[in-house]
Amino acid sequence: MRNPRQLLHSLAVLSPLYLLCFGSVPTEAFAPTQWQNSKLSTTQLFAETNDEDLPPIPTEWRGEVLQSLKAVIDPDLNQDIVTLGFVQNLSLDEDTRRVKFDVELTTPACPVKDQFQMDCQKLVEDLPWTGPVTVQMTAQPSVMETSTFGMAQVGAVIAVSSCKGGVGKSTTAVNLAYALQSMGASVGIFDADVYGPSLPTMITPDDDIVRFVGRQVAPLQRNGVKLMSFGYVNDGSAIMRGPMVTQLLDQFLSVTHWGALDYLILDMPPGTGDIQLTLTQRLNITAAVIVTTPQELSFADVVRGVEMFDSVNVPCVAVVENMAYYQVEKENQFDIGQLKEAIGGTLEAKGMLNGDDDDDDKTSKQKKKEKDALVDELVQVVMQNAKEEKIQIFGPGHKRRLSEQWGIDHTFSMPLMNQIASNGDSGTPYILEHPDSDQASIYKSLAASVVTEVAKTKYQQQRPSIIYDEELHIMVIDEEEAMTTADLRRACRCAACVEEMTGRQILQPADIPESVKPLKMAPTGNYALSVDWSDGHRSLYPYRQIRSLLEEQKQEAEAAVEEAKEVAGVPQ
Repeated sequence: MRNPRQLLHSLAVLSPLYLLCFGSVPTEAFAPTQWQNSKLSTTQLFAETNDEDLPPIPTEWRGEVLQSLKAVIDPDLNQDIVTLGFVQNLSLDEDTRRVKFDVELTTPACPVKDQFQMDCQKLVEDLPWTGPVTVQMTAQPSVMETSTFGMAQVGAVIAVSSCKGGVGKSTTAVNLAYALQSMGASVGIFDADVYGPSLPTMITPDDDIVRFVGRQVAPLQRNGVKLMSFGYVNDGSAIMRGPMVTQLLDQFLSVTHWGALDYLILDMPPGTGDIQLTLTQRLNITAAVIVTTPQELSFADVVRGVEMFDSVNVPCVAVVENMAYYQVEKENQFDIGQLKEAIGGTLEAKGMLNGDDDDDDKTSKQKKKEKDALVDELVQVVMQNAKEEKIQIFGPGHKRRLSEQWGIDHTFSMPLMNQIASNGDSGTPYILEHPDSDQASIYKSLAASVVTEVAKTKYQQQRPSIIYDEELHIMVIDEEEAMTTADLRRACRCAACVEEMTGRQILQPADIPESVKPLKMAPTGNYALSVDWSDGHRSLYPYRQIRSLLEEQKQEAEAAVEEAKEVAGVPQ
Protein backbone atom coordinates (compact mmCIF):
# COMPACT_ATOMS: atom_id res chain seq x y z
CA MET A 1 0.00 0.00 0.00
CA ARG A 2 1.22 3.48 -0.80
CA ASN A 3 2.13 6.11 1.75
CA PRO A 4 -1.23 7.77 2.73
CA ARG A 5 0.24 11.18 1.99
CA GLN A 6 1.06 10.03 -1.54
CA LEU A 7 -2.47 8.58 -1.81
CA LEU A 8 -4.04 11.88 -0.79
CA HIS A 9 -1.90 13.70 -3.31
CA SER A 10 -2.87 11.28 -6.08
CA LEU A 11 -6.57 11.64 -5.29
CA ALA A 12 -6.30 15.42 -5.27
CA VAL A 13 -4.66 15.37 -8.68
CA LEU A 14 -6.53 12.55 -10.40
CA SER A 15 -10.09 13.38 -9.33
CA PRO A 16 -10.26 16.65 -11.33
CA LEU A 17 -8.71 14.89 -14.34
CA TYR A 18 -11.29 12.10 -14.11
CA LEU A 19 -14.09 14.64 -13.96
CA LEU A 20 -12.77 16.41 -17.05
CA CYS A 21 -12.47 13.20 -19.03
CA PHE A 22 -15.57 11.26 -17.95
CA GLY A 23 -17.88 13.85 -16.42
CA SER A 24 -18.20 12.15 -13.02
CA VAL A 25 -16.30 10.12 -10.50
CA PRO A 26 -17.71 6.67 -9.75
CA THR A 27 -18.92 6.52 -6.18
CA GLU A 28 -17.35 3.12 -5.71
CA ALA A 29 -13.95 4.79 -6.14
CA PHE A 30 -14.26 6.02 -2.59
CA ALA A 31 -15.53 4.41 0.57
CA PRO A 32 -18.49 6.63 1.50
CA THR A 33 -17.95 6.31 5.21
CA GLN A 34 -14.40 7.52 4.87
CA TRP A 35 -14.38 10.04 2.03
CA GLN A 36 -17.83 11.55 1.72
CA ASN A 37 -19.41 11.46 5.14
CA SER A 38 -16.70 11.51 7.78
CA LYS A 39 -14.22 13.87 6.03
CA LEU A 40 -11.21 12.41 7.83
CA SER A 41 -8.37 14.74 8.70
CA THR A 42 -4.81 13.98 7.67
CA THR A 43 -3.97 13.17 11.31
CA GLN A 44 -6.82 10.67 11.52
CA LEU A 45 -5.81 9.07 8.25
CA PHE A 46 -2.28 8.60 9.54
CA ALA A 47 -3.66 7.17 12.78
CA GLU A 48 -5.72 4.57 10.88
CA THR A 49 -2.84 3.59 8.65
CA ASN A 50 -0.91 0.49 9.65
CA ASP A 51 2.77 1.17 10.46
CA GLU A 52 3.63 -1.75 8.20
CA ASP A 53 2.57 0.41 5.24
CA LEU A 54 5.41 2.85 5.95
CA PRO A 55 9.16 2.24 5.75
CA PRO A 56 10.81 1.42 9.08
CA ILE A 57 11.99 4.30 11.26
CA PRO A 58 15.70 4.74 10.59
CA THR A 59 18.13 4.38 13.47
CA GLU A 60 19.52 7.87 12.81
CA TRP A 61 16.15 9.52 12.34
CA ARG A 62 17.32 12.70 14.08
CA GLY A 63 20.11 13.12 11.57
CA GLU A 64 17.70 12.66 8.64
CA VAL A 65 15.28 15.28 10.01
CA LEU A 66 18.03 17.81 10.71
CA GLN A 67 19.63 17.18 7.33
CA SER A 68 16.33 17.90 5.56
CA LEU A 69 15.83 21.08 7.62
CA LYS A 70 19.20 22.41 6.47
CA ALA A 71 17.42 23.40 3.27
CA VAL A 72 15.75 26.26 5.20
CA ILE A 73 18.05 29.28 4.98
CA ASP A 74 17.68 32.42 7.08
CA PRO A 75 17.75 35.20 4.45
CA ASP A 76 19.30 37.71 6.85
CA LEU A 77 22.01 35.55 8.38
CA ASN A 78 22.66 33.53 5.17
CA GLN A 79 22.92 30.24 7.07
CA ASP A 80 20.62 27.28 7.55
CA ILE A 81 18.44 27.10 10.65
CA VAL A 82 20.14 23.91 11.89
CA THR A 83 23.63 25.45 11.88
CA LEU A 84 22.23 28.55 13.59
CA GLY A 85 20.79 26.36 16.33
CA PHE A 86 17.18 27.37 15.72
CA VAL A 87 15.83 23.76 15.74
CA GLN A 88 15.03 22.76 19.33
CA ASN A 89 13.25 19.97 21.24
CA LEU A 90 13.16 17.48 18.36
CA SER A 91 11.14 14.39 19.28
CA LEU A 92 9.43 11.41 17.64
CA ASP A 93 6.42 9.42 18.86
CA GLU A 94 7.21 5.96 17.49
CA ASP A 95 3.59 4.79 17.84
CA THR A 96 2.03 7.54 15.70
CA ARG A 97 5.28 8.55 13.96
CA ARG A 98 4.50 12.15 14.83
CA VAL A 99 7.57 14.37 14.58
CA LYS A 100 7.58 17.45 16.80
CA PHE A 101 10.13 20.24 17.11
CA ASP A 102 10.45 23.94 17.85
CA VAL A 103 12.01 26.56 15.61
CA GLU A 104 13.42 29.16 17.98
CA LEU A 105 13.77 32.44 16.07
CA THR A 106 15.78 35.49 17.07
CA THR A 107 12.59 37.50 17.58
CA PRO A 108 8.83 36.87 17.47
CA ALA A 109 8.67 39.73 14.96
CA CYS A 110 10.61 37.71 12.37
CA PRO A 111 9.05 38.70 9.02
CA VAL A 112 9.54 35.21 7.50
CA LYS A 113 8.31 33.06 10.40
CA ASP A 114 5.19 31.83 8.58
CA GLN A 115 7.25 30.81 5.55
CA PHE A 116 9.75 29.06 7.83
CA GLN A 117 6.96 27.07 9.46
CA MET A 118 5.48 25.95 6.13
CA ASP A 119 8.89 25.02 4.71
CA CYS A 120 9.90 23.02 7.79
CA GLN A 121 6.64 21.12 7.89
CA LYS A 122 6.77 20.21 4.20
CA LEU A 123 10.42 19.10 4.29
CA VAL A 124 9.87 16.72 7.21
CA GLU A 125 6.53 15.44 5.84
CA ASP A 126 8.32 14.54 2.61
CA LEU A 127 10.49 12.00 4.46
CA PRO A 128 8.92 8.63 3.58
CA TRP A 129 8.81 7.24 7.15
CA THR A 130 7.24 10.19 8.96
CA GLY A 131 3.67 10.63 10.14
CA PRO A 132 2.10 13.95 11.15
CA VAL A 133 4.49 16.85 11.74
CA THR A 134 4.07 19.58 14.36
CA VAL A 135 6.25 22.67 14.09
CA GLN A 136 6.07 25.16 16.97
CA MET A 137 7.48 28.63 16.25
CA THR A 138 9.11 30.20 19.31
CA ALA A 139 11.50 33.06 20.02
CA GLN A 140 14.62 33.26 22.09
CA PRO A 141 14.19 34.85 25.54
CA SER A 142 14.97 38.54 25.67
CA VAL A 143 18.20 39.00 27.59
CA MET A 144 20.77 41.77 27.35
CA GLU A 145 23.96 42.67 29.17
CA THR A 146 23.29 45.83 31.16
CA SER A 147 24.13 47.34 34.52
CA THR A 148 20.73 49.05 34.65
CA PHE A 149 18.43 47.22 37.05
CA GLY A 150 15.07 46.40 35.52
CA MET A 151 16.31 45.96 31.94
CA ALA A 152 17.77 42.45 32.16
CA GLN A 153 14.86 40.97 30.19
CA VAL A 154 14.99 43.53 27.39
CA GLY A 155 16.21 41.90 24.18
CA ALA A 156 17.32 44.97 22.22
CA VAL A 157 17.39 48.73 22.79
CA ILE A 158 16.73 50.77 19.64
CA ALA A 159 17.64 54.45 19.88
CA VAL A 160 15.64 56.84 17.71
CA SER A 161 17.73 59.97 17.45
CA SER A 162 18.06 63.30 15.71
CA CYS A 163 20.58 66.07 16.09
CA LYS A 164 17.97 68.80 16.25
CA GLY A 165 14.39 69.06 17.39
CA GLY A 166 11.30 69.43 15.26
CA VAL A 167 12.11 66.78 12.64
CA GLY A 168 9.52 64.22 13.74
CA LYS A 169 11.76 62.00 15.87
CA SER A 170 9.10 61.20 18.48
CA THR A 171 6.51 60.54 15.78
CA THR A 172 8.88 58.03 14.20
CA ALA A 173 9.69 56.39 17.55
CA VAL A 174 6.02 55.93 18.46
CA ASN A 175 4.93 54.53 15.09
CA LEU A 176 8.01 52.30 14.88
CA ALA A 177 7.09 50.79 18.24
CA TYR A 178 3.54 49.97 17.16
CA ALA A 179 4.76 48.66 13.80
CA LEU A 180 7.05 46.23 15.66
CA GLN A 181 4.14 45.19 17.85
CA SER A 182 2.00 44.50 14.77
CA MET A 183 4.71 42.02 13.69
CA GLY A 184 4.32 40.07 16.93
CA ALA A 185 7.00 41.62 19.15
CA SER A 186 6.64 42.81 22.74
CA VAL A 187 7.65 46.48 22.80
CA GLY A 188 8.20 49.34 25.21
CA ILE A 189 8.88 53.06 24.65
CA PHE A 190 11.02 55.19 26.95
CA ASP A 191 10.90 58.95 26.45
CA ALA A 192 14.39 60.10 27.38
CA ASP A 193 13.76 63.80 26.69
CA VAL A 194 13.08 65.26 30.14
CA TYR A 195 13.48 68.83 28.86
CA GLY A 196 10.55 68.43 26.48
CA PRO A 197 8.78 65.07 26.90
CA SER A 198 6.56 64.21 23.93
CA LEU A 199 5.14 60.81 24.84
CA PRO A 200 2.26 62.08 27.07
CA THR A 201 0.94 64.14 24.15
CA MET A 202 1.45 61.50 21.49
CA ILE A 203 0.08 58.49 23.39
CA THR A 204 -2.81 58.53 25.82
CA PRO A 205 -2.40 55.39 27.98
CA ASP A 206 -5.24 53.00 28.66
CA ASP A 207 -5.30 54.31 32.21
CA ASP A 208 -3.05 56.46 34.41
CA ILE A 209 -3.13 54.29 37.53
CA VAL A 210 0.31 53.87 39.09
CA ARG A 211 0.98 50.20 39.88
CA PHE A 212 3.93 48.70 41.74
CA VAL A 213 5.72 45.41 41.11
CA GLY A 214 7.69 44.89 44.31
CA ARG A 215 9.75 48.05 44.67
CA GLN A 216 9.48 48.92 40.99
CA VAL A 217 6.88 50.90 39.07
CA ALA A 218 4.92 49.17 36.33
CA PRO A 219 4.99 51.21 33.10
CA LEU A 220 1.75 52.56 31.69
CA GLN A 221 0.36 50.81 28.62
CA ARG A 222 -1.54 51.55 25.43
CA ASN A 223 -2.72 48.56 23.42
CA GLY A 224 -0.05 46.36 25.03
CA VAL A 225 2.92 48.66 24.38
CA LYS A 226 4.64 49.70 27.63
CA LEU A 227 5.21 53.42 28.14
CA MET A 228 7.35 55.55 30.44
CA SER A 229 8.10 59.25 30.33
CA PHE A 230 9.03 62.01 32.77
CA GLY A 231 5.90 63.77 31.52
CA TYR A 232 3.63 60.98 32.88
CA VAL A 233 4.78 61.57 36.45
CA ASN A 234 5.51 65.28 36.40
CA ASP A 235 3.59 68.02 34.60
CA GLY A 236 5.77 70.11 32.33
CA SER A 237 9.45 69.70 31.55
CA ALA A 238 12.45 69.39 33.86
CA ILE A 239 14.62 72.39 34.70
CA MET A 240 17.96 70.96 35.81
CA ARG A 241 21.59 70.60 34.80
CA GLY A 242 22.96 67.81 32.62
CA PRO A 243 24.47 65.53 35.35
CA MET A 244 21.18 65.59 37.26
CA VAL A 245 19.26 64.70 34.10
CA THR A 246 21.51 61.69 33.52
CA GLN A 247 20.95 60.46 37.07
CA LEU A 248 17.20 61.02 36.74
CA LEU A 249 17.02 59.00 33.52
CA ASP A 250 19.05 56.18 35.05
CA GLN A 251 16.65 56.09 38.01
CA PHE A 252 13.66 56.03 35.70
CA LEU A 253 15.04 53.08 33.77
CA SER A 254 16.01 51.25 36.98
CA VAL A 255 12.75 51.65 38.89
CA THR A 256 10.59 50.81 35.85
CA HIS A 257 9.58 47.15 35.74
CA TRP A 258 9.87 46.61 31.98
CA GLY A 259 9.57 42.83 32.23
CA ALA A 260 10.28 40.71 29.15
CA LEU A 261 10.53 42.91 26.05
CA ASP A 262 11.81 42.10 22.60
CA TYR A 263 12.48 45.76 21.84
CA LEU A 264 12.71 48.92 23.94
CA ILE A 265 12.41 52.01 21.76
CA LEU A 266 14.46 54.84 23.25
CA ASP A 267 13.19 58.25 22.15
CA MET A 268 16.46 60.14 22.53
CA PRO A 269 16.68 63.87 23.34
CA PRO A 270 17.91 65.88 20.31
CA GLY A 271 21.61 66.62 20.02
CA THR A 272 24.96 64.86 20.45
CA GLY A 273 26.00 66.07 23.89
CA ASP A 274 26.83 64.55 27.24
CA ILE A 275 23.32 63.24 27.95
CA GLN A 276 23.14 61.38 24.65
CA LEU A 277 26.63 59.87 25.00
CA THR A 278 26.01 58.82 28.60
CA LEU A 279 22.71 57.17 27.70
CA THR A 280 24.33 55.34 24.80
CA GLN A 281 27.10 53.97 27.00
CA ARG A 282 24.97 53.09 30.04
CA LEU A 283 22.15 51.33 28.20
CA ASN A 284 24.16 49.14 25.85
CA ILE A 285 22.12 50.31 22.86
CA THR A 286 21.81 47.66 20.15
CA ALA A 287 21.19 49.88 17.12
CA ALA A 288 20.13 53.40 16.17
CA VAL A 289 17.63 54.93 13.75
CA ILE A 290 18.43 58.48 12.63
CA VAL A 291 15.57 60.88 11.84
CA THR A 292 16.11 63.91 9.64
CA THR A 293 14.57 66.08 6.92
CA PRO A 294 15.68 66.54 3.28
CA GLN A 295 17.53 69.87 3.70
CA GLU A 296 21.30 70.06 3.34
CA LEU A 297 21.63 71.33 6.91
CA SER A 298 19.83 68.24 8.17
CA PHE A 299 22.22 65.99 6.25
CA ALA A 300 25.07 67.52 8.23
CA ASP A 301 23.14 66.53 11.37
CA VAL A 302 22.86 62.94 10.11
CA VAL A 303 26.65 62.85 9.75
CA ARG A 304 27.10 64.09 13.31
CA GLY A 305 24.59 61.54 14.60
CA VAL A 306 26.27 58.64 12.82
CA GLU A 307 29.67 59.75 14.12
CA MET A 308 28.36 60.02 17.68
CA PHE A 309 26.93 56.51 17.66
CA ASP A 310 30.02 55.18 15.93
CA SER A 311 32.20 56.61 18.71
CA VAL A 312 30.40 54.29 21.16
CA ASN A 313 30.20 51.37 18.69
CA VAL A 314 26.45 51.54 18.00
CA PRO A 315 25.50 50.78 14.37
CA CYS A 316 23.05 53.10 12.61
CA VAL A 317 20.72 50.73 10.79
CA ALA A 318 18.22 53.10 9.15
CA VAL A 319 17.53 56.73 8.32
CA VAL A 320 14.05 58.25 8.11
CA GLU A 321 13.53 61.44 6.10
CA ASN A 322 10.41 63.09 7.44
CA MET A 323 8.57 65.74 5.43
CA ALA A 324 10.27 64.35 2.32
CA TYR A 325 7.38 65.40 0.08
CA TYR A 326 3.85 66.70 0.13
CA GLN A 327 1.49 64.26 -1.51
CA VAL A 328 -1.42 65.88 -3.32
CA GLU A 329 -4.28 63.38 -3.45
CA LYS A 330 -6.33 62.99 -6.62
CA GLU A 331 -9.47 64.41 -5.08
CA ASN A 332 -7.59 67.48 -3.88
CA GLN A 333 -6.09 68.36 -7.26
CA PHE A 334 -9.36 69.69 -8.67
CA ASP A 335 -12.39 71.62 -7.52
CA ILE A 336 -15.10 69.28 -8.82
CA GLY A 337 -17.64 72.10 -9.25
CA GLN A 338 -15.24 74.27 -11.23
CA LEU A 339 -14.12 71.26 -13.29
CA LYS A 340 -17.75 70.50 -14.26
CA GLU A 341 -18.35 74.12 -15.26
CA ALA A 342 -15.15 74.21 -17.32
CA ILE A 343 -15.97 70.98 -19.19
CA GLY A 344 -19.61 71.98 -19.76
CA GLY A 345 -18.61 75.44 -20.98
CA THR A 346 -16.03 74.03 -23.37
CA LEU A 347 -18.51 71.55 -24.86
CA GLU A 348 -21.15 74.27 -25.28
CA ALA A 349 -18.65 76.64 -26.89
CA LYS A 350 -17.88 74.00 -29.47
CA GLY A 351 -21.61 73.51 -30.11
CA MET A 352 -21.62 69.96 -28.86
CA LEU A 353 -24.31 70.44 -26.21
CA ASN A 354 -26.48 73.20 -27.70
CA GLY A 355 -30.19 72.35 -27.98
CA ASP A 356 -32.57 73.39 -30.79
CA ASP A 357 -34.66 76.54 -30.28
CA ASP A 358 -37.88 74.75 -31.17
CA ASP A 359 -37.40 71.98 -28.56
CA ASP A 360 -40.33 71.65 -26.16
CA ASP A 361 -39.82 71.65 -22.40
CA LYS A 362 -39.76 67.88 -22.12
CA THR A 363 -37.12 67.56 -24.83
CA SER A 364 -35.04 70.37 -23.29
CA LYS A 365 -35.09 68.67 -19.89
CA GLN A 366 -34.06 65.36 -21.43
CA LYS A 367 -31.15 66.98 -23.29
CA LYS A 368 -30.04 68.80 -20.13
CA LYS A 369 -30.07 65.49 -18.28
CA GLU A 370 -27.98 63.90 -21.01
CA LYS A 371 -25.61 66.89 -20.95
CA ASP A 372 -25.11 66.60 -17.17
CA ALA A 373 -24.51 62.87 -17.47
CA LEU A 374 -21.87 63.44 -20.17
CA VAL A 375 -20.14 66.11 -18.10
CA ASP A 376 -20.13 63.83 -15.05
CA GLU A 377 -18.69 61.02 -17.15
CA LEU A 378 -15.90 63.25 -18.46
CA VAL A 379 -15.14 64.46 -14.94
CA GLN A 380 -14.76 60.84 -13.83
CA VAL A 381 -12.40 60.19 -16.75
CA VAL A 382 -10.26 63.15 -15.70
CA MET A 383 -10.20 61.99 -12.08
CA GLN A 384 -9.33 58.41 -12.98
CA ASN A 385 -6.39 59.52 -15.10
CA ALA A 386 -5.10 62.04 -12.58
CA LYS A 387 -1.97 60.98 -10.75
CA GLU A 388 -1.14 61.59 -7.12
CA GLU A 389 1.52 64.29 -7.17
CA LYS A 390 4.51 64.30 -4.84
CA ILE A 391 5.89 67.80 -4.32
CA GLN A 392 9.37 67.83 -2.76
CA ILE A 393 9.04 71.04 -0.80
CA PHE A 394 12.47 70.81 0.84
CA GLY A 395 14.39 69.31 -2.07
CA PRO A 396 15.13 65.77 -3.28
CA GLY A 397 16.73 64.58 -0.03
CA HIS A 398 19.87 62.52 0.47
CA LYS A 399 18.86 58.85 0.31
CA ARG A 400 21.27 58.07 -2.51
CA ARG A 401 24.08 59.93 -0.82
CA LEU A 402 23.51 58.08 2.44
CA SER A 403 23.63 54.75 0.66
CA GLU A 404 26.73 55.47 -1.44
CA GLN A 405 28.82 57.32 1.14
CA TRP A 406 27.77 55.67 4.38
CA GLY A 407 26.45 52.29 3.30
CA ILE A 408 23.10 52.80 5.04
CA ASP A 409 20.77 50.82 2.82
CA HIS A 410 17.58 51.28 4.82
CA THR A 411 16.39 54.81 4.09
CA PHE A 412 12.71 55.78 4.24
CA SER A 413 10.85 58.86 3.06
CA MET A 414 7.77 59.93 4.99
CA PRO A 415 5.40 62.50 3.47
CA LEU A 416 4.29 65.75 5.05
CA MET A 417 0.73 64.86 6.13
CA ASN A 418 -1.69 66.70 8.35
CA GLN A 419 -3.20 63.39 9.50
CA ILE A 420 0.12 62.16 10.93
CA ALA A 421 0.51 65.45 12.79
CA SER A 422 -3.07 65.45 14.09
CA ASN A 423 -2.74 61.85 15.33
CA GLY A 424 0.39 62.85 17.20
CA ASP A 425 -1.52 65.67 18.90
CA SER A 426 -4.59 63.55 19.69
CA GLY A 427 -2.85 60.84 21.71
CA THR A 428 -3.51 58.01 19.22
CA PRO A 429 -0.55 56.81 17.11
CA TYR A 430 -1.15 57.14 13.38
CA ILE A 431 -0.45 53.47 12.70
CA LEU A 432 -3.15 52.38 15.16
CA GLU A 433 -5.83 54.49 13.52
CA HIS A 434 -4.73 53.87 9.91
CA PRO A 435 -3.09 50.40 9.90
CA ASP A 436 -3.71 49.75 6.20
CA SER A 437 -2.58 53.12 4.82
CA ASP A 438 0.43 53.59 2.54
CA GLN A 439 2.18 55.55 5.27
CA ALA A 440 1.63 52.76 7.80
CA SER A 441 3.27 50.35 5.36
CA ILE A 442 6.38 52.60 5.37
CA TYR A 443 6.57 52.37 9.16
CA LYS A 444 6.15 48.58 8.91
CA SER A 445 8.98 48.41 6.35
CA LEU A 446 11.13 50.41 8.76
CA ALA A 447 10.25 47.95 11.53
CA ALA A 448 11.13 44.97 9.31
CA SER A 449 14.53 46.49 8.49
CA VAL A 450 15.21 47.07 12.21
CA VAL A 451 14.35 43.43 12.97
CA THR A 452 16.66 42.27 10.20
CA GLU A 453 19.61 44.45 11.19
CA VAL A 454 19.32 43.64 14.89
CA ALA A 455 19.41 39.93 14.05
CA LYS A 456 22.53 40.49 11.95
CA THR A 457 24.17 42.49 14.74
CA LYS A 458 23.54 39.70 17.24
CA TYR A 459 24.29 36.65 15.11
CA GLN A 460 26.63 37.61 12.35
CA GLN A 461 29.91 39.46 12.07
CA GLN A 462 29.35 41.88 9.22
CA ARG A 463 32.77 43.50 9.05
CA PRO A 464 35.32 41.92 6.72
CA SER A 465 38.92 41.87 7.89
CA ILE A 466 40.81 44.63 6.05
CA ILE A 467 44.51 45.31 6.72
CA TYR A 468 47.30 47.17 4.95
CA ASP A 469 50.31 45.00 4.07
CA GLU A 470 53.10 47.57 4.14
CA GLU A 471 55.69 45.21 2.69
CA LEU A 472 53.61 44.35 -0.39
CA HIS A 473 51.89 47.76 -0.43
CA ILE A 474 48.41 46.26 -0.89
CA MET A 475 45.11 46.06 0.97
CA VAL A 476 44.33 42.50 2.14
CA ILE A 477 40.64 41.61 2.59
CA ASP A 478 39.64 38.55 4.67
CA GLU A 479 43.18 37.17 4.30
CA GLU A 480 42.30 35.87 0.82
CA GLU A 481 41.75 38.78 -1.56
CA ALA A 482 43.86 41.83 -2.30
CA MET A 483 43.55 45.26 -3.87
CA THR A 484 46.09 47.98 -4.57
CA THR A 485 45.95 51.01 -2.32
CA ALA A 486 45.66 53.32 -5.33
CA ASP A 487 42.61 51.43 -6.66
CA LEU A 488 40.84 51.78 -3.32
CA ARG A 489 41.72 55.48 -3.05
CA ARG A 490 40.39 56.14 -6.58
CA ALA A 491 37.08 54.44 -5.67
CA CYS A 492 36.20 57.12 -3.09
CA ARG A 493 32.61 58.33 -3.56
CA CYS A 494 32.59 61.30 -1.20
CA ALA A 495 31.21 64.69 -2.26
CA ALA A 496 34.75 65.93 -3.06
CA CYS A 497 35.38 63.01 -5.45
CA VAL A 498 31.95 62.50 -7.09
CA GLU A 499 29.35 65.15 -7.86
CA GLU A 500 26.29 64.19 -5.86
CA MET A 501 23.48 65.31 -8.18
CA THR A 502 24.88 64.05 -11.49
CA GLY A 503 27.27 61.29 -10.41
CA ARG A 504 30.03 62.94 -12.48
CA GLN A 505 33.53 61.84 -11.47
CA ILE A 506 35.44 64.82 -10.03
CA LEU A 507 38.50 62.87 -8.93
CA GLN A 508 40.70 61.93 -11.87
CA PRO A 509 42.38 58.50 -11.50
CA ALA A 510 45.62 59.88 -12.91
CA ASP A 511 45.81 62.34 -10.00
CA ILE A 512 46.27 59.51 -7.50
CA PRO A 513 49.85 58.18 -7.34
CA GLU A 514 50.50 54.48 -6.90
CA SER A 515 52.45 55.32 -3.76
CA VAL A 516 49.39 56.51 -1.83
CA LYS A 517 48.85 54.55 1.38
CA PRO A 518 46.52 54.51 4.37
CA LEU A 519 47.77 56.19 7.53
CA LYS A 520 44.81 55.18 9.67
CA MET A 521 41.91 52.76 9.18
CA ALA A 522 38.92 52.30 11.49
CA PRO A 523 35.49 50.67 11.11
CA THR A 524 32.42 52.91 11.14
CA GLY A 525 29.65 50.91 12.79
CA ASN A 526 29.02 47.59 11.08
CA TYR A 527 28.71 48.97 7.59
CA ALA A 528 31.74 50.99 6.47
CA LEU A 529 35.50 51.53 6.72
CA SER A 530 37.01 54.96 7.36
CA VAL A 531 40.49 55.57 5.85
CA ASP A 532 42.85 58.51 6.35
CA TRP A 533 45.14 58.62 3.30
CA SER A 534 48.71 59.85 2.95
CA ASP A 535 47.54 62.50 0.44
CA GLY A 536 45.52 64.18 3.23
CA HIS A 537 42.12 62.87 2.11
CA ARG A 538 39.66 60.96 4.30
CA SER A 539 37.40 58.36 2.65
CA LEU A 540 34.49 56.29 3.86
CA TYR A 541 33.93 52.98 2.08
CA PRO A 542 30.78 50.90 2.67
CA TYR A 543 31.76 47.24 2.96
CA ARG A 544 29.25 46.58 0.21
CA GLN A 545 31.28 48.84 -2.09
CA ILE A 546 34.55 47.07 -1.23
CA ARG A 547 33.01 43.69 -2.02
CA SER A 548 31.68 45.09 -5.30
CA LEU A 549 35.15 46.39 -6.20
CA LEU A 550 36.64 42.95 -5.54
CA GLU A 551 34.00 41.33 -7.75
CA GLU A 552 34.70 43.80 -10.58
CA GLN A 553 38.41 43.16 -10.20
CA LYS A 554 37.80 39.40 -10.41
CA GLN A 555 35.65 39.75 -13.54
CA GLU A 556 38.26 41.96 -15.22
CA ALA A 557 40.96 39.41 -14.46
CA GLU A 558 38.86 36.56 -15.89
CA ALA A 559 38.12 38.62 -19.01
CA ALA A 560 41.85 39.34 -19.43
CA VAL A 561 42.68 35.63 -19.18
CA GLU A 562 40.06 34.75 -21.79
CA GLU A 563 41.35 37.46 -24.10
CA ALA A 564 44.93 36.20 -23.71
CA LYS A 565 43.80 32.65 -24.52
CA GLU A 566 42.00 33.87 -27.60
CA VAL A 567 45.07 35.79 -28.82
CA ALA A 568 47.29 32.77 -28.17
CA GLY A 569 44.87 30.46 -29.96
CA VAL A 570 44.24 28.28 -26.92
CA PRO A 571 41.02 26.27 -27.39
CA GLN A 572 38.15 27.12 -25.03
